[in-house]
Amino acid sequence: MLLANRTTLIKESPTFAILAEASLMKKNGLDVVVLAAGEPDFDTPQHIKNAAIEAINSGKTKYTPVSGTISLKQALVDKYKRENNLNYSAKQVIVSSGGKHCIYNLLQAILNDGDEVIIPAPYWVSYPDMVLLAGGKPIIATCDMTDNFKLSAAKLQSLITPNTKALFLNSPSNPTGMVYTSSELHAIANVLLENPNILVISDDLYEHLLFDTSLKFQNILNVEPQLYNRVILINGASKAYSMTGWRIGFAACGNENIIKAMENIQSQSTSNPCSISQYAAEAALNGGLDCVKPMLSAFIERHNYVVNRLNKIRGIKCLPAQGAFYVFFDCSEAIINLIDS
Repeated sequence: MLLANRTTLIKESPTFAILAEASLMKKNGLDVVVLAAGEPDFDTPQHIKNAAIEAINSGKTKYTPVSGTISLKQALVDKYKRENNLNYSAKQVIVSSGGKHCIYNLLQAILNDGDEVIIPAPYWVSYPDMVLLAGGKPIIATCDMTDNFKLSAAKLQSLITPNTKALFLNSPSNPTGMVYTSSELHAIANVLLENPNILVISDDLYEHLLFDTSLKFQNILNVEPQLYNRVILINGASKAYSMTGWRIGFAACGNENIIKAMENIQSQSTSNPCSISQYAAEAALNGGLDCVKPMLSAFIERHNYVVNRLNKIRGIKCLPAQGAFYVFFDCSEAIINLIDS
């Protein structure tokens, strides 16, 4: 059987490849600690599970509108106003089967062959492959430890070409845990204002997992409202509410045409997200953030322990993260020491 050329451009998601291998090792009786998946180890909060049970018992098991139930979309509109001070209508939000699905739909909707997408590195493993599947070209902006793994305005400007269509921003970051400051976002926004044809994909999935609890989450749209029609916010229920398997993500954009295009693509692929998961996500969004606090406290405690222990190992350097639940450490010196020995 001949495969489409696009299949040769991408590889299996490394995250899920490692998970599959780990599952096989466990099946064979090996004691394995799996550090591949970005997944909280906490159970989904009970009030969210109760909402799903109620939805099942009430017979809410049929098709829903492709872009999400009316009540869940209203919960999203309320969430963005309440938590982010951003105004959207129901036509400007969409619900998909996970944040990854939102990004996939978006890239299919906005990219033509040869369009370039700037991706700051280190990055979440699926960004480049999803760009390739949409016919685009990933442009990797390498950011090292001296940059705190963050993209500078100067580096962004140096990578922009007439073919640049979009920029990924992920804060707090997977996998570095770094958070862009308001001044850093302002500087990037100034570059974008000078380049009006570039869209911004703001991956905000870890917005509620900030280690400095005195900080208020901000994305680039919060600091520069002029980008309202050019910023697509990506978020979901997976991380903050420990709902990874429920597969609910959502996106918002001031440009209704982008959201409608994403909806059309979704209508021809998956149709609506799981109805039961949507009612659970609605309970999560409307139920407040108190259930997130115990998880965040545990993440902070674990982070401090891991960073401290890593930095005591000869040849390893690890910057403290500022959010999410990752650490990204430099072991190059340890490898050199091992080779030399």
